[in-house]
Amino acid sequence: MILNFVDKIGNKTIRFLEELGQFSRLFFKILKFTPKIFKNRKLLLFQMEHIGVNSLPLVIVIAIFTGAVAAWQAAYQLKGMAPMSFLGTATSRAIITELGPVLTAIVIAGRVGASIAAELGSMKVTEQLDALEIMGISPIRFLAMPRFYAAVIMMPVLIVFADIIAILGAYVVSNYFLGISYEVFFDSVKRFFIMNDFIFGIIKGLFFGGFTALLGCHIGFLTEGGAEGVGKATIRSFVLSSAIILTLDYILWSLVF
Repeated sequence: MILNFVDKIGNKTIRFLEELGQFSRLFFKILKFTPKIFKNRKLLLFQMEHIGVNSLPLVIVIAIFTGAVAAWQAAYQLKGMAPMSFLGTATSRAIITELGPVLTAIVIAGRVGASIAAELGSMKVTEQLDALEIMGISPIRFLAMPRFYAAVIMMPVLIVFADIIAILGAYVVSNYFLGISYEVFFDSVKRFFIMNDFIFGIIKGLFFGGFTALLGCHIGFLTEGGAEGVGKATIRSFVLSSAIILTLDYILWSLVF
């Protein structure tokens, strides 16, 4: 029984290391094709529209309620401990450094990361990837590279939109339900605003976007088993992307502070 347990642990460890090697290899191949990004600019722009522009309505909705909840939560925490005039800075700093980047990244992992895995997985099981290779077209250059760089470029942009909308959502709750005026709320935001917090959130977005797209491509390229395999790949992409986003968030906070 103990030997079987050790054998299972060993097999899982070997599979994990093999997949980690394949993941790293995919990343370095994308970097290898980076000089050709200008030649594939149409593919890049199309993916930027898909990942960024088409995701904006969902990000805005999530950001509005994120800011509203953050305002209620901050008001509850400040009650009896600090003046409500600090509500603006409490909500804005939480949104800019944490809520905006992380929640936006998880939304994109669900909408885009899973979509990438499904698209490439469908192409893999229908042998479209093999057809590209037969025609002398690299699937990594044609499919993975534009998606990777589009996610890296557009994730920070979406985070900026999410931060702004979330702070406006927090202001609406603060003004209409908590009686805090425009001047008091935004004066607090302005007085305690730290540019490094904003830059840190953008940097996190670069990592979140890159890992989400890379993981979607990696899982998509390994898909097998027909329609059932595509479904499993889609779920796996979202679950792993969400876990990696939260893990990266902790690692980046540890490195900075």
